[in-house]
Amino acid sequence: MASQPSLLTREVPRHIAVIMDGNGRWAKKRKLPRVAGHRKGSDAVRRCIEACADEGVAHLTLYAFSSENWTRPKDEVADLMHLLRVYLRKEVSELHRRNIRVRFIGSRDRLSQETLQLMENAEALTQGNCGLNVHIALNYGAHSEIALAARTLAQAAVDGKIQAHEISEEMLGQALLTHDVPDPDMIIRTSGEKRLSNFMLWQAAYAELVFLDVLWPDFDADALKAALEEYFARNRRFGGR
Repeated sequence: MASQPSLLTREVPRHIAVIMDGNGRWAKKRKLPRVAGHRKGSDAVRRCIEACADEGVAHLTLYAFSSENWTRPKDEVADLMHLLRVYLRKEVSELHRRNIRVRFIGSRDRLSQETLQLMENAEALTQGNCGLNVHIALNYGAHSEIALAARTLAQAAVDGKIQAHEISEEMLGQALLTHDVPDPDMIIRTSGEKRLSNFMLWQAAYAELVFLDVLWPDFDADALKAALEEYFARNRRFGGR
């Protein structure tokens, strides 16, 4: 009988990040407009947050809108931003009741004042919560994040606060938007696509990548459990033997 892989741990990942993909294909399969897929995707966000909280996950990062998504048709971008505002108005009080903290990462440029106000309200309301930390990556791109960190360190060197030769991996990591968040242990991408799409490229160095065929609007607690079982079957060596 073949030996079973040696497992480092069956502990639930401390940080799960999710690339929520497949809303458009979900709608297309049903001959519906793309916005219908995005609306159903909002329901999946709720299920994912609840499932992660129930599993005892400490951090969940959701890739909600990339910096490249601005190139989509204007009507679709407007629909996405409208759905975000609807979600924040409807769901934040319930997240707060469940002791969940909400934070946003990404550039706040190009976002409307109404959207920014709802984001700030959500962060302020949930700031003291100590349950699941939900990080919403909005207008986010990993290349831009790393470039911003590099500029921050370069300016610090110009200002004489640090020496260029002192710049280390740790310092660059501390200059990232996620400087106070542990790197993801697992990154899930739905819809069967197998790429990171400019998402948490620095932080993903040792993340376990799990690609699910399920389209995002169909994601639920069972899909999370399937991803966790795949994660538990990995032998995480972090570059060791």
